[in-house]
Formats: sequence, structure tokens, C-alpha cells
Amino acid sequence: MLTERLAVFVAEHAAADIPDDAYDAARDAVIDTLGVALAGSCEPVAGIASSWINKNNAQSNATVWGQSFTANCADAAFANGISAHALDFDDSLPSGRGHISACLVPTVLTLGEVLGSSGEDVLASYIIGLEVAGVIGRILGPGHQRRGWHPTATVGTLAATAAAARLSKLDAKDVTRALGMAASQVGGLARNFGTMTKSFHVGRAAQTSIVSTGLIKKGFTADAAIFDNPGNILEIYAGGDGEPIEDVISSLCDPWTILLPGNCVKRWPCCYSGHRTAAALIELIEQHDITADNVANISISFLPGGDASLLSTNPQTGLEGKFSIEYIAAALLLDSTLKMSTFTDEMVQRPAARQLMQRVQRVYIPDENFYSGITGYNDIIVTTTKERFEVREDRVPGSRAWPMSEKDRDTKFTDCARKVLDEGKTATLLEQMKAMYTASTIRALVEATVP
Repeated sequence: MLTERLAVFVAEHAAADIPDDAYDAARDAVIDTLGVALAGSCEPVAGIASSWINKNNAQSNATVWGQSFTANCADAAFANGISAHALDFDDSLPSGRGHISACLVPTVLTLGEVLGSSGEDVLASYIIGLEVAGVIGRILGPGHQRRGWHPTATVGTLAATAAAARLSKLDAKDVTRALGMAASQVGGLARNFGTMTKSFHVGRAAQTSIVSTGLIKKGFTADAAIFDNPGNILEIYAGGDGEPIEDVISSLCDPWTILLPGNCVKRWPCCYSGHRTAAALIELIEQHDITADNVANISISFLPGGDASLLSTNPQTGLEGKFSIEYIAAALLLDSTLKMSTFTDEMVQRPAARQLMQRVQRVYIPDENFYSGITGYNDIIVTTTKERFEVREDRVPGSRAWPMSEKDRDTKFTDCARKVLDEGKTATLLEQMKAMYTASTIRALVEATVP
């Protein structure tokens, strides 16, 4: 039974059996996610959620990152999850088919603070949750998203619940029930990309994990075989093109998902499906002195599904611009890079950007398979008033094939955290996070996110 096997793995896999490099990779993921969450806490969507939570809280024992008040554990995780995904700057897990760290890190840091958990326990729970995400994502297959689901929300809810259950020290029997309860709360539609509700999906996943785990611990009941038998969640949500369950479960932590495929870390705060094209365009612009004035046309080719998340062809807002390859290309021609400030309503509405977007064309490559924004390849053709330049890119910036250096990752964290914290607190927080594996409790680390 898949449910029982996963539950035993979650509850009983020894932290000591997790390799050192897995802990190192988990630490890096936590640093990256917390950094973008601190920056995201300044976004309007995070402010709305935080205001609502602040007004409706009775028990306040958990830190809301980047804010000056506390909340109950579940609501704090909700707010922190929203912040983690507000900028669409958080990492992505190919096998989990979404932004799993944004669901897991708010869960384990918020719950770990309240429980007084050690850094090792928090990181181990993150690693186990990511492993569960890889299993579920591979079984659901790419067709899951093709049916309109947002895998970050669906896979992320179950993965976060596994992590919360482990950190709460539930036994295997209770883990099955926690997963059963969380399964009834799985949802999230890709139609909401480009709106505040996309980051709500992540906050809800973190909140659900803590509510489900807490209620099960109190004696709440739920189906204990939610991945098995007719009517199970995989049967209902799967796209029909996933990997065989037995093949997936037999490869559990061999290798560890945190190491292979590992997380893809974003260089720019926009939809990952546009990053490969963005990187190729930057190289073409730099190599051939291409400017906005001399570009006649840009053609970007996608394999089936490659632009499924790039919903907006004519964005009107900064959020919509994050999901528009037309705007991403126009912004690169105008600004040479993509920053957090690139994706504001005012920047998207620039007359020069509106004009350039009309010169960007999407072309579709016939193929029998379905791809995501971080699989396959893109062909990019830039035609100027004098010449034509073409490149095919199959690497993804921030992946194992094209990794960010530690210096680049530190710079990204610092740039994000400085939107909330001063220079000294930012440096101290980064030091604490790099040493979190040996911390007897993470409470001081989490409290250091308060401005």
C-alpha cells in the first residue's frame, strides 16, 4: 500500500541516514526561499494577508516574517507561504512539478519555531517533504497540470503535510491520516496565474499542513489509505501519463530528490518557463550589441506545454508581466536585465515596452510529448534591421546544468532581505542560516526576520 509505505518513510527514516550533501542542499534552499519571502512580504498581497491575520488572531506564538506582529502557527505559516511565492522568485523542483520549497520552508520554519525544533530536525523534515513531493509529482505526471491544476498547490500541500507530520513526530499511523485529511483540501487552478491567488495557493498549502497535522494529533480521523484503492487522490488528479507507482516508490531516496534532480534556483523574479529564453536573449544581446531600436522581430519556439504557464500575451499589470514571454523579452531589450522593479504595473505599461511586445512571436514545435518550462528546449530567433541571430537553449538557469554560484546566491538573499532588514541584521541572519544544521533550536533564527 503506497500510503503506508510513504507514511513509514516519513515517520521512521532516521535523520542520521540523510547524507551531508542533502543537508547542505536543503540549507541552501531554505536560505533562498526565506530571502525571497522577506522581499515578498513587502508586496501588496502579503500586506493584505498579514492585515487579515493580525486582526483575527487570538493566540500569537509564531513569527510572521518581515512583519512586526506574531500569529498562531497555522496563520503565520499561511502568511509566510504567501510571502514566499509573492514575487515568483522561489525555486522549483522538476520532479515535483512546482515550487515545493515555498510550501515546505514556511511549514518547517514556522512549526519548528513553535515546537522548539533543532536545525537538524527542521532540515530533515524539509528533505523528507521534498522526497514525498518528488514521488507524488512523478506519479501524477505532466498531464496533471495540463488538466488545469497548479502542482505547487496540489503536490505542495501533500509534501508540506508530510514535513509537518515528521516535525511533529507523528507515528506512521497518524501520518497516513494526516495525508488523508490534507488530501481533502488539495486544490489550486492554474487559471489564477498572474493574480494574487497564485501565491495564496502556497500559503494555503502551508496552513493546511499545520492544521491537518495538529488536528490528527488531537484525535481527528481521516482516510488512512488516501493513495490506494478506487477513488484515491492519485486516480482523481493524475494526468494519465505519470510514472508507474511501484517504479517511483522503489526509487525512494535513491538518489535523494534534493540532490537529483535537485531544486532549480531562480535568477529572476518571474515565471520559470521564461528563464531559458531570458538567458539566451541576454547572451544574444550582449554578444551582438542588439538594442530595442534595431529589433524587427523576436521569434520564440516552444515545445508542447512549454509555455503553458506563460498565460499572458498582453499583460496589463506587473503580476501578469511575470507570466508573459512578450513582456520579459521587451524588458530585456529595454533594461538588459530583469529585477524585482521590472515587474510593476508602471513598468509593464511603458509605451516602449508595449511597442516591443508586439514584435515578439510565439512559435510551436510539433512533438508527441508534453513539456514544462524547465524541460525540453527553446529556439530563439532575433531579427534586427540588418542581421538575423538564432540560438537553441536546452539548459535551465539555476539548475544542476547551469548552477548559481554561492556568491550569486548570497547576493540574491541579501538583495531580497535588505527590502526588510538593515545591513547588519541581514548579514547576521545569513550567518545563522548557514549554521542552522547545528542549532539546538531555530527560534532565534526565525525571530531575526523581524525588522
